[in-house]
Amino acid sequence: MKILIVLTSHDELGDTGRKTGFWLEELAAPYYRFKDAGAELVLASPRGGRPPLDPKSNEPDARTDQTRRFESDTEAMAALESTVRLDSVSAAEFDTVFYPGGHGPLWDLAEDEHSVRLIETTLRAGRPLALVCHAPGALRHVTGEDGNPLVRGRRVTGFTNTEEAAVGLTEVVPFLVEDQLKELGGVFSKVGDWEPYVVRDGLLLTGQNPASSGPAAEALLDLVAEVDGERA
Repeated sequence: MKILIVLTSHDELGDTGRKTGFWLEELAAPYYRFKDAGAELVLASPRGGRPPLDPKSNEPDARTDQTRRFESDTEAMAALESTVRLDSVSAAEFDTVFYPGGHGPLWDLAEDEHSVRLIETTLRAGRPLALVCHAPGALRHVTGEDGNPLVRGRRVTGFTNTEEAAVGLTEVVPFLVEDQLKELGGVFSKVGDWEPYVVRDGLLLTGQNPASSGPAAEALLDLVAEVDGERA
C-alpha cells in the first residue's frame, strides 16, 4: 500500500505576527498507523522541503506518545525534512491520500490548484481520501463530476466553530471550516469540542479535530482494504 500525506507550506497566522503550519499530532498519529500497517509513505507539500510546524502543536500539553515517537524517529524526521513538491506527484501512484490539518491549509491548500486536482482525481479513480481538522477546508474549491461542490449533499465534519472560538482565532482565519462546508451544501455533523469524531461518505473521510487523526487513519486503512476487496 502506498499512501500520500499532504502537508501545508503556509506559516503565517494571518496578520497576527504569529506562526502556524501543520499540527504535529495530526501527522504523527496517522504516520504510525500507516507505518505499522506496512504502508509506504510519501510526504508532499506545495513548496516541498520541510513544511512549517505549528509551534503550539509541540507545546507540552499538545504532545503525545506518537509525537514524541515521531520526533525521535530519524527516518520520519528525514521524510519531513524533504517533502516532495505537490505539483510533482500523480494521484495514480497512490492507493489513498491523507491530509493532516493545522491552520496552515486554510491559506494554501484550500486555494491550491494542484491539491484540488489531486482530490478530484483520487476520488474519481475510485480511491479513498481522508482530511482531518482544518484540512477539510481544502475541499473548498473541489467539485464532483457533476460540476457541483464535492461536499454538496455529503456527510462531512471538520474543525468546528466552537473549537475555533476556543483557540481565539475566529476572526483571524480566512474562513471557518464548519461554516464553509455548510455553505457548500455539506451535511455537517459534530460531537463535543476536542472529542474524536470521524465521518465517512462513500470514499470521503473527514475528522473533526486533532484527536480524530488517529481514528481517521484507521478508518482510511479499513476503507482501502474494503475497496481492494471489491476490486479483487
